[in-house]
Amino acid sequence: MARYKRIFDLLVSALLLVFLSPLLLALALIVKLTSKGRVLHWSKRVGRNNKLFFMPKFRSMRADTPQVATHMLSKPSIYLTSIGSFLRRTSLDELPQLISIFVGDLSFVGPRPALFNQDDLVALRTERGIHVLTPGLTGWAQINGRDELPIPVKVQFDYEYLQRRSFKFDLYIICATAFKVVRGDGIQH
Repeated sequence: MARYKRIFDLLVSALLLVFLSPLLLALALIVKLTSKGRVLHWSKRVGRNNKLFFMPKFRSMRADTPQVATHMLSKPSIYLTSIGSFLRRTSLDELPQLISIFVGDLSFVGPRPALFNQDDLVALRTERGIHVLTPGLTGWAQINGRDELPIPVKVQFDYEYLQRRSFKFDLYIICATAFKVVRGDGIQH
């Protein structure tokens, strides 16, 4: 399955990068014109086998925002740029991650990559054998609560994905993600 999953990720991410290039360029221009700092935020993430990599997102928060998970900020809204809430609500900030999928740091489906400093999440995933999976743009935990899930519950969903993974299950998760994004479910603003 891993070989076919990688071929799917490579082909679909390449097609989407080409097809969405006008939108990507427009969003980059809007981010640049509405706030100071770089267009892309490259966050250090934990990938497959706990190897670190840098994952791009359109910057939705000010350049001086602390490097922690959004839910760990006391008032995350004060760090949002003028279009940051819109980018997050629509998940448009995630589109540059197609680059990470294309190069193989991410897959379309897998556990969301932990931040480099989320030691508790990394330790629990490693303990359950989840660290062997390529992290994903979306995953089983994302469609079952996303940012609202406590870490042990998130890890349990990641473990269920490890046990149930298949191409059919991945397609189900992708479709369910699209539905959740359209509704704006479970997103931290």
